[in-house]
Amino acid sequence: MARKQSDYLAALLSDEVETTPAAVEEAAPQAPAIPPRTERSRGTTLLGRESALARVASGEVRQVTQLLLDPARVRVWPGNARSYIHLSEESCRELIDSIIAEGGQKVPAVVRRIDGDPDHDFEVIAGTRRHWSVAWLRAHSYPDMHFVAQVVQLDDEAAFRLADLENRARKDVSDLERARNYAEALKHHYGNHMTRMAERLKLSKGWLSKMLKVAGIPDAILDAFASPADVQLKPAYPLAQALDDASKAPAIRKEAQRLAREQVSRRNGGRPAVPAADVIKSLLAAPDAGRFRPEPKSVLSNHGRPVASIQSSNRQGVTMRLHAGSGAQREQILDAVRELLAMLDDEGRGLRP
Repeated sequence: MARKQSDYLAALLSDEVETTPAAVEEAAPQAPAIPPRTERSRGTTLLGRESALARVASGEVRQVTQLLLDPARVRVWPGNARSYIHLSEESCRELIDSIIAEGGQKVPAVVRRIDGDPDHDFEVIAGTRRHWSVAWLRAHSYPDMHFVAQVVQLDDEAAFRLADLENRARKDVSDLERARNYAEALKHHYGNHMTRMAERLKLSKGWLSKMLKVAGIPDAILDAFASPADVQLKPAYPLAQALDDASKAPAIRKEAQRLAREQVSRRNGGRPAVPAADVIKSLLAAPDAGRFRPEPKSVLSNHGRPVASIQSSNRQGVTMRLHAGSGAQREQILDAVRELLAMLDDEGRGLRP
């Protein structure tokens, strides 16, 4: 080991050395930066320095390098639950003021290196709001502000677990954001094995099942809310269950359309939005309100007789009936089935892959 490197490690790990800031660089480091030499205590011995180096070699202690980055060269990892496009000056105002008051970002984000992207060198695993806030400050009178980050080596599944741990402590990450993030992770990282995912994340399988259920609420229903952030797990779970009932879903969808129009009208008129609790109550009451009576879904032949019809549609699948005596040929029957599936897709009740 080079002398300078050993001096750096010994200085870093010695209990009797004055604390110095972590090494930082403007670009990707080629080697760990060397902190300024500090005066060691007279009692420091060669044995003590070798012991410190042995701790590093054994993996007991690891070096942590922090970088000062241009946020424009850092993209946000799409596997994070937080919706970057919904961040704003208002939602990040407290963090922005804190960074200004402290003269810079004090808590480093977690990033990893990426290859094959000419526009970016790193991606954010944890610290999305910090990235947004520093980028905003650089565009608003603080051009020299840097994005402080710690580089780690993680595969996608480990990155997801790290981001999830951070987001659990954040009240501004909505249940719906987390639920949809879990649904994507279940498919991409855990092979659709919910039990394995629950074990890896150390979550209750029942709780995770409810989150995944809420993740499946269609966007057409979410439009009834003033904001997707208003969709919380406990009240939204009965709604997700009701949407599985083919006899109730059409009425709920129709009521969601009405509520969505009302939300737009209120927003344009400067009036308060319909509260989330009232939206849930109205949607769940829709099937019994007599506002909508679903008509049976069927396709008729040229002779006016039913060729195929939908018997039920829920999370277990779609049940259809092919009618005898319709006078339709095989290709016409297949066309009728395709037409019925297209009807379900348009309503958001189609078969899920």
